[in-house]
Amino acid sequence: MRRRRVRPPVPTSEFAGFRFPPGMIILAVRWYLRYALSYRDVGELLAERGLEVDHATVYRRVRRFTPLLIDAGRPCRHTPVDRWFVGETYVKVAGRWTYLYRAVDQFGQVIDVLASEKRNLAAVRQFFTRALSHGRRPVEVTTDRAASYPRVLDEQLPAAHHVDDRYANNPIEADHGRFKARLRPMRGLKRLRSAQIIGSGHAFVQNIRRGHYELGVDADPRNQLTAAFTELTRAI
Repeated sequence: MRRRRVRPPVPTSEFAGFRFPPGMIILAVRWYLRYALSYRDVGELLAERGLEVDHATVYRRVRRFTPLLIDAGRPCRHTPVDRWFVGETYVKVAGRWTYLYRAVDQFGQVIDVLASEKRNLAAVRQFFTRALSHGRRPVEVTTDRAASYPRVLDEQLPAAHHVDDRYANNPIEADHGRFKARLRPMRGLKRLRSAQIIGSGHAFVQNIRRGHYELGVDADPRNQLTAAFTELTRAI
């Protein structure tokens, strides 16, 4: 009996099966991550372009495509440098305060973001494990005076100098403020995964705008983010 040759599956675009073109989908995601807009605000802006989109649809597209954009841009990301500022801020998820661990380097690159229901040793350990996967190990880490930080740094970065002086962590505190400004128009988050996606997406856009990705580098600085998302749209 003659064997039939098995053909490899043809790769399909992540946009296959959607009613709107990829450019419009990514435009809605970019607007939401970049500007202090609610899902309904994004829907109104799309309506001005002749696209009738429900706010729930915008919500689903942000949740679906933000992680894909971040993954597509990963090879173009600059390696974080060796001085880190680490801290946590608070966001409300389903009416309860939740913790968002964040870190930036001395040039303002957001290294990683982790949403956690608890502020404990396990959460700090998980955050540093994720952050260290991005490349260079820091020689200096500045944190607040939470008791869990020294223990995790002794485990994972024993050679790093730990700084916990008062006001030394101002760079990350200022960066928290930019993220909080993004959250103000929203009525609150319903799920922990939403906090993770929006926190990571906001950091992703912020890093592109600050020049920490090799994306949109040939474009006018005012159009860099638009050019970067156009490149990423082709990649997914």
